[in-house]
Amino acid sequence: MTRLPGALDTQLQRESGVTHFEYWVLTLLSEEPGHRLQMSDLAHKANASLSRLSHVVSKMERMGWAERSATTGRRGVQAVLTDAGYSKVIEAAPGYQDAVRHLVFDGLDQHQTAELADLGEVLSTQLADALSHGEGAPAVPEHDDG
Repeated sequence: MTRLPGALDTQLQRESGVTHFEYWVLTLLSEEPGHRLQMSDLAHKANASLSRLSHVVSKMERMGWAERSATTGRRGVQAVLTDAGYSKVIEAAPGYQDAVRHLVFDGLDQHQTAELADLGEVLSTQLADALSHGEGAPAVPEHDDG
């Protein structure tokens, strides 16, 4: 599992010129109404610090894929996907989907795919519950070898 993000990152950079995290941010924005989202909400959805997200949005602004927009009413700034950013998502999606299919699903039968989905849901729920209660990573118990 630790090698998968690197393999996807390599594919995206080679074929589309974006990192895996940039693609993820572009995709999240593409799925929002008006292709815009408050920076703090986007950071939460992207599972990133506001600092990391701000750095990536700055790069995306230089590339013409996003821009920042002041909001009315609610304090803060929104990240807004530009037409060029939306085109980048559309361009990168087929290669990304092919890579995921090849790296993950081609080696699994239907039963294994269903098991993977079930395990993913259980792990996602467990992690969300732990994080919502302010828990960090639990201490690793010491093993009694004797």
